[in-house]
Amino acid sequence: MSGTPTFVNDVMAKRVVSLRAGAAFKDIVKAMHGWRVGALPVLDDSGVVIGVVSEADLLPKEQYSDGGIGPYGQVEHLSEVRKADAVTAGELMTAPAVTVAPGTTLAHAARVMARSRVKRLPVVGRDGTLKGIVSRSDLLKVFLREDKDIAEEVRREVVVRLFGTHTATVRVEVHDGVVTLAGRVHETALVPSAARLARAVPGVVDVRSALAGPPRHPNLDPDLPEADRPAQSEAEPSVRRRGR
Repeated sequence: MSGTPTFVNDVMAKRVVSLRAGAAFKDIVKAMHGWRVGALPVLDDSGVVIGVVSEADLLPKEQYSDGGIGPYGQVEHLSEVRKADAVTAGELMTAPAVTVAPGTTLAHAARVMARSRVKRLPVVGRDGTLKGIVSRSDLLKVFLREDKDIAEEVRREVVVRLFGTHTATVRVEVHDGVVTLAGRVHETALVPSAARLARAVPGVVDVRSALAGPPRHPNLDPDLPEADRPAQSEAEPSVRRRGR
């Protein structure tokens, strides 16, 4: 995988099988089986995505083959029974389709999938035409990045940008995608920002921050706490002479 995958366009499948609204039930099943996918976008004559047919849309055909009659002679789940009678993609599809644009970030696409409870998203252009398909496995490709590549990006895009020239004392280590930031920085107020920005770098699994501020001045009398040190009077000389 070349480059740093950041957007849907970087990971999506650009070779996509699609359906027309008039596609027959058996042809839909054959397409899913042949391409080993669980959902297919449905396009109009202009190539615009108008819906998606998934395996869940097809199952009522078998599930309610008996007409959906319950034990008391009542029809159960009427909407699904109606879908069981559908024979074309236009009748079966879920519409409108949940889609994303090619420039959508991977994180946002993952949130859309989770919120919509889908495994694949059609990727569409500004005119609504199909550009590709992004799946859950595509979004996970970002975690295939090498640790050294992640470390370089964290140092370049986070450490150097936040702390400028004061970066020699900051260590960036990455192991299995987990970033560790350690060392001392002058601007302690920026430490939370460093962890947040590092977590946003593609491929980062987690961030552990051990950044601290500059060292305090050395304690002149380490055996005594600050509050226990006797205050010296201004009138009292710092050195007393011995009497003769």
